[in-house]
Amino acid sequence: MITLITLIHILACLFLIFVVLIQSSKGAELGAAFGGSSQTLFGSRGAATFLSKVTAILATLFMVTSLVLSIAASKGTSVVKKTPQPPVQSIPQEPVKIPPAPEPSQNK
Repeated sequence: MITLITLIHILACLFLIFVVLIQSSKGAELGAAFGGSSQTLFGSRGAATFLSKVTAILATLFMVTSLVLSIAASKGTSVVKKTPQPPVQSIPQEPVKIPPAPEPSQNK
């Protein structure tokens, strides 16, 4: 489930970037307003275009999936699988006794 939401989140992000980049810039309208254009400076723009509606939908989808993924992460759900830890070696309870070294012989 989390993998599906992550996939939707990534696709929404990529499509949102694409849709924002292909939209026309609004900077030309602002500059034309000071040059005596009949367009209003900060007034209504008219009906929303198809691309602006798609941008709003994708932005909403991106925000919702971000919230769902952050809530899932706070509850400990993760896409990354946890690897099992190697078993811990037990320490022997009694110290290992080392036999005494043989004494050097005095034979000459």
